[in-house]
Amino acid sequence: MKKLVYLVSGLAVYGCAAATDDARPNIIVILADDLGYGDVSAYGSNTISTPNIDRLAEEGVRLDNGYATSATSTPSRYALMTGMYPWKNSDAKILEGDAPLIISEDQFTLPKMMQNLGYVTGAIGKWHLGMGNGNVDWNAAVKPGAREVGFDYSYIIAATNDRVPTVFVENGNVDGLEEDDPIYVDYNRNFEGEPTAIDHPEMLKMQWSHGHNNSIVNGIPRIGYMKGGMAARWKDEEMADRFSGKVKEFIKDNRNRPFFLYYGLHEPHVPRVPAERFIGTTTMGPRGDAIMEADWCVGELLSYLDSLDLMDNTLIIFSSDNGPVLNDGYKDGAVEMAGAHRPAGGLRGGKYSLFDGGTHVPMFVYWKGHTARTVSDALVSQLDIVASVAVLTGADIPDGLDSEDHLDVMLGHSDKGRSHVILEAQGRMALLSGNWVMLPPYKGPATNLTGNELGNLGEYGLYDLAGDPAQEHNLADTYPELLDSLKTVFYAETDGYFNPDVEAEPLK
Repeated sequence: MKKLVYLVSGLAVYGCAAATDDARPNIIVILADDLGYGDVSAYGSNTISTPNIDRLAEEGVRLDNGYATSATSTPSRYALMTGMYPWKNSDAKILEGDAPLIISEDQFTLPKMMQNLGYVTGAIGKWHLGMGNGNVDWNAAVKPGAREVGFDYSYIIAATNDRVPTVFVENGNVDGLEEDDPIYVDYNRNFEGEPTAIDHPEMLKMQWSHGHNNSIVNGIPRIGYMKGGMAARWKDEEMADRFSGKVKEFIKDNRNRPFFLYYGLHEPHVPRVPAERFIGTTTMGPRGDAIMEADWCVGELLSYLDSLDLMDNTLIIFSSDNGPVLNDGYKDGAVEMAGAHRPAGGLRGGKYSLFDGGTHVPMFVYWKGHTARTVSDALVSQLDIVASVAVLTGADIPDGLDSEDHLDVMLGHSDKGRSHVILEAQGRMALLSGNWVMLPPYKGPATNLTGNELGNLGEYGLYDLAGDPAQEHNLADTYPELLDSLKTVFYAETDGYFNPDVEAEPLK
């Protein structure tokens, strides 16, 4: 598969159109982690209540056809940051915690675009785009990282909260690291004498179901091996408060100049360990309670913006990196306690899946006094944030991006969105065009260890999402001419990248 890195020469392609300061609001992108279409009550769920997230939907634009590019985290975030399809970069796949940065330092990015407009930029929360050049020394400044791709300030976790290193990284340096207790990380073998979930199960306060049986941190088994850095290790129960506090600090410090903030929530990704005050706030166990914590995080942000009188001049985009999953490696009762709750909102599949539940995600846009209070059926991708924000702020972007300008849709002033988008799940791709989705005949298992369907049909799939949102009826044989027309678009757009033999990567 080809690897594409979009290079730019200095600041030549950025430029700055003649936009007034009034047309340049603060911009905040909130990206939840593994939050499904049905996990937000704004879409009609009566099994969960998310009032703070719902506020964005009710007072702004609820996008009913908002899509991530990918059914997994890293490629989805890559697309949002770069405006490029992730399947054009062969490194844009689920990364380990010590993986190198997959965005070139010379590549055009959303935060670089904002910097060039005079915005101060911040990234707080989950990162999962790699750090360093490989063989990371966590005891020194880690470069390249968030700063090198356009963020003036960053307070992030390198990958997912189930992977080592379980530390916060502030502007490239591990927060709280003590010089006499260095950190070592290895994803291939353990360090001598370090306990794992396999040989010390008595140390666990959460059991693993698949993978997640390496180093133990805070009583929770993780993916990968880690030694040292005891004072710097996070406590899962305190992560939401830590990130929320850093968000408020960033906003307070920059309230008198335009800012761009990327806020990567870690909920409800595994391990689901919310703060004690959220335990029991739902009947769905840790996963439901983690969603309540995520909703609280959004509420804290909105309240803080209100307190500083910044809401009138702040555009907020809320979404999720991919669809939902219940059993993603820990025995936390998510499957058994789900009850009538449907995380994907009745859509087929979820995280890892080419079916609609893998990439059809919550998406809301709110800018007080500027967005209409409306519901839109227009097709919009997270890819389009780059081009749409560029139009709003007067920025120039380079030719060749996959991002499209749909600012009018995001502000609720138009119903005309994308004609089509290529969706991706662990290297496998599909075409969504209008209400129709076409799945190529991928082979491989029907489900993975999570129990989520992967979309490997072994034959062409053609589904009408308007009449059959659960994708129960394959209409490939019923509409052969339509299938052929969609195949033509799909193969032309993915030429050089499509691999019919690719299989979903096994879970670790």
